[in-house]
Amino acid sequence: MTERRLWTQGLCDWKSFLQRSSIEGLSADRKSLYDRDLTLAQSEFDAGDVRALACRLPQREHWRFYGSSCQSDILYLDIETTGLSCHDSSGLVTVVGLHRNGKTITLVQGETLTVDRLQSELDQARLLVTFFGASFDVPYLRAKFPQLRFEMPHFDLCFASRRLGLRGGLKRLEQEFGIEREASVHGLNGLDAVRLWLQWQRGDHASLDLLRAYNAADTESLVPLSVLVYKEMMTRFGPISVEGHSHFSSVSDLSLR
Repeated sequence: MTERRLWTQGLCDWKSFLQRSSIEGLSADRKSLYDRDLTLAQSEFDAGDVRALACRLPQREHWRFYGSSCQSDILYLDIETTGLSCHDSSGLVTVVGLHRNGKTITLVQGETLTVDRLQSELDQARLLVTFFGASFDVPYLRAKFPQLRFEMPHFDLCFASRRLGLRGGLKRLEQEFGIEREASVHGLNGLDAVRLWLQWQRGDHASLDLLRAYNAADTESLVPLSVLVYKEMMTRFGPISVEGHSHFSSVSDLSLR
């Protein structure tokens, strides 16, 4: 409510807040305190220290980093596993899909999936984007690779979608928004990913190829979905929500245009 009140006064960014000598509803002491915090935050932003900035915001607000991030700085991540929970000691991370700046790579257990390789990819990202990754992918990776560091902001599309009133998993939202998959992986799900891995372990090389393709489809679909979810989050929860404008009249109007 405080943020929206500031927006109605025309204070939609840090610069305008800092330039105003006094603000309705804020005492001089409170304004001075906020000025110091914003000045420090601005210096962190100018220095590219998004990790420090991320600590200033609760994770449910990390979607805001999306608008200030270049595509080359965003890492889209999706994993496949043989277990349903990171607490399952017998479960494995079988495949990790990583997409950045138009390129997808797939790290496979026992081949290219190592702590060093995965950390190298994570370290190059200024923003992590997942679907349900805050509850599954990241905790699972941390459980299986305790040395991993996730220090960047994290935009979880699942929880952002729920704030927008959208329900269902990744594939349900893909259908709703018209995000297409290749026919070879259409209809596959997480259980199929486990089956394909087990078949690969028994010597079926084609199963690993299909598993890679399935994981790549999951990972790459996060790109258009993140655009749609971010735009609607801005419409609902950004300054535009009090300016009388809207990108979409409702969630059902979202499209890939």
